[in-house]
Amino acid sequence: MVFQPAPAVRVAIGEEFGMPIGTSSTGKLAAALRRLGADKVFDVDFAADLTIMEEGTELIERIQNGGVLPMITSCSPGWIKYCEHFHKDFIPNLSSCKSPNQMQGAVTKTYFAEKNGLDPKDIFVVSVMPCTAKKFEINRPEMGRDGYRDVDANITTRELARMLRQASIDYVNLPDEKFDEILGESSGAAVIFGVTGGVMEAALRTVADVLEGKDIQQIEYTAVRGLDGIKEATVNIGGMDVKVAIVHGTGNANKLLNSIRNGERTYHFIEVMGCPGGCVTGGGQPHVEARLRYEVDPREARAAATYACDEAMTIRKSHQNPAIQKIYAEYFGKPGSHKAHELLHTTYTER
Repeated sequence: MVFQPAPAVRVAIGEEFGMPIGTSSTGKLAAALRRLGADKVFDVDFAADLTIMEEGTELIERIQNGGVLPMITSCSPGWIKYCEHFHKDFIPNLSSCKSPNQMQGAVTKTYFAEKNGLDPKDIFVVSVMPCTAKKFEINRPEMGRDGYRDVDANITTRELARMLRQASIDYVNLPDEKFDEILGESSGAAVIFGVTGGVMEAALRTVADVLEGKDIQQIEYTAVRGLDGIKEATVNIGGMDVKVAIVHGTGNANKLLNSIRNGERTYHFIEVMGCPGGCVTGGGQPHVEARLRYEVDPREARAAATYACDEAMTIRKSHQNPAIQKIYAEYFGKPGSHKAHELLHTTYTER
């Protein structure tokens, strides 16, 4: 039994137990999942780093080799299904990367299983997500192989809180514990995946290092942060101006894609999140009473907690995560390899 929470869960679940909005409780989250009976508690943040390795490589290859541009992120299943229904002409623009959730399940049932002599069919993976669309995603036919799914069950942040209350687990007073190695190790870039602009910023940190051929010290890309519905930036990397856009909410995505169709805007890379504010305010996150919304914007508070988690990390770039370096050295070889494509990439369908 493996539990794996998403980046956004740790900055919201405490609200279910009376903690202030925007409280990060990563250590208590890991401890709580163990108390529920998990054999292993892994972290989808690990796969967020893995996603950056694959997605960053894909972006560089598309730019350098005349691939389909702009490339659009594929982490948000709500956005993906919306695109498949209403913007079918942009399906070729979608990154072929699976979401971090699906990547995490895939490596658990392949790399982890092989390293520990386990049959993938004997591993049951439960994801804890801020997202209700993940319930559909885990059942997509392409998200698995050899008769088993990448992820077996998905519960939301609220559903996990309900389980903890039913089990009489005193969340607030739990000790802080760590996730299990190595699929529980991550960088600061991974945790910001939960907020609008975070995937873009995480990708830029790695792509910049790769194209510049050095460890760039300035890693806060503040131009891609904030709650504006459509954000644009031009980032000079390796002597090339990379034009990027960030949108959250499908209404804003619709506006941006229409402007691209009309020739009004051009980009290299676009991040889309289906929920306003990003995953931190996903459909499965704790509800916030109306009276509290006058005191604090949950999008801002949870985003601030997310960035604070990133700043507290020693390693803040995905490619510098030792666990990521290890899985490539031992298993995938390099980003974009045949094995990586087999397990970590997917296709999309007109609906």
